[in-house]
Amino acid sequence: MATPLDVDQLVSLAKDHLWLQLTNHSAFATQEPQIMVSGDGCNLTDARGNTYLDMLSGGVWCVNVGYGRESMVQAAAEQLRTLPYYAGTVANPPYILLAAKLASLLPSLPKAYISNSGSEANEKAFKLSRLYFAVSENQKGKHKIIYRDRDYHGSTLAVLSAGGQQERNAGFGPFAPGFVEIPHACCYRCPFGKTYPGCNIDCARALETAILKEGPDTVASVILEPITAGGGIIPPVAEYFPLIQQICRKYEVLLIIDEVVAGFGRTGKMFGHQHYDVTPDMVTLAKGIASSYMPLSATLTSQAIFDRFLTPLSDSFGYFRDISTYGGCAAGCSLALENIRILEDEKLVEHSAAMGSYLLDQLKQFADHPLVGDIRGLGLFAGIELVADKKTKAPAAESTLATVVADVKKQGVLMGRMGRSVPGHNNVLTLAPALIVTKDQIDRTVAAIGAALGNLKP
Repeated sequence: MATPLDVDQLVSLAKDHLWLQLTNHSAFATQEPQIMVSGDGCNLTDARGNTYLDMLSGGVWCVNVGYGRESMVQAAAEQLRTLPYYAGTVANPPYILLAAKLASLLPSLPKAYISNSGSEANEKAFKLSRLYFAVSENQKGKHKIIYRDRDYHGSTLAVLSAGGQQERNAGFGPFAPGFVEIPHACCYRCPFGKTYPGCNIDCARALETAILKEGPDTVASVILEPITAGGGIIPPVAEYFPLIQQICRKYEVLLIIDEVVAGFGRTGKMFGHQHYDVTPDMVTLAKGIASSYMPLSATLTSQAIFDRFLTPLSDSFGYFRDISTYGGCAAGCSLALENIRILEDEKLVEHSAAMGSYLLDQLKQFADHPLVGDIRGLGLFAGIELVADKKTKAPAAESTLATVVADVKKQGVLMGRMGRSVPGHNNVLTLAPALIVTKDQIDRTVAAIGAALGNLKP
């Protein structure tokens, strides 16, 4: 534990030199940046000695197996001593074993391309989908990528071009051409003004409308989160993905499922899309793949996609001409293997399903609160949509959500909220604890939320 003097020095250095993510540093004119120094299980301690129950598993829903896993430390240390790194143009044992393990978890996607982050994994999927058709004999014009309003696929410019959160994109344009948006799949705020189940699943059928408008000979792929994450915790209805897949097959459009957030047990299944009757052509992974003990991501593809790039050695164009420096980190792959072992041996995916059901049941007690519009989620991924008026569904102000989050934090619990993502609709509180969370910790969290909501004035 740092001494108070050490903390003051750290705070001063942070203010002078550190550029934090998603942070307006003007706030530090009157307050100091928080500095986290240690974690154990679901608990965190900051540099001032304050302890918190972390119901966000690392702030961005990623430390799935919890903090302080000694076997994870040992897995990394042993590999770092043996061989920390070699470029991903050459194989190493952890690289090979991780690819094989991922293939065993998703047999329809037997090929794994390893890289560094969720943004990068999705960039690889975009490049693969375009080159897949570019090297074909008669489909060279298929290059457009369709994405969904409210979905988020990363922070680099290409994936921002496929970003359905306009406030995250603001000011960074112009964006790459060839990206097309379809409506979101939130029943509570149906973009078609309909009510499920008498809605014809128009949110899914919008994909076919977009393909026909753009021209089927121009559309290469569609990318979707299985559960919209940062855009409001939105699980689509059961019919959604089967219909999406049917449309993709009809027009020879590749289906990319972005499992960066939902993967590795977050939703109560190993992968979020496994809640639906769907077989994607590509899946992207990050965050929970190594529980963020080290940066790592993967882009999984079908055998058919891989085989398209098996061109003659004399062909200087047809193979996948791509590299990711940190995709060659052997220690990251070792961590991922140990992480998956923990998930399986401790049955944390099943635990996520059970605790997720308990969490949603407990949150339902707030359904009648005058400022609660909707409560939704899947597994250990839950959202509470706050409204200013239940009848009109007018969204609550961001300041209202900030008040709730701050109140809950004062009670020693960290939870999240949407912020500066979807214009006028940043009104969803978020919970995504580590998969080891207990009923007692959920009860503590729900009690803290109840107290914070009770302090609000309708």
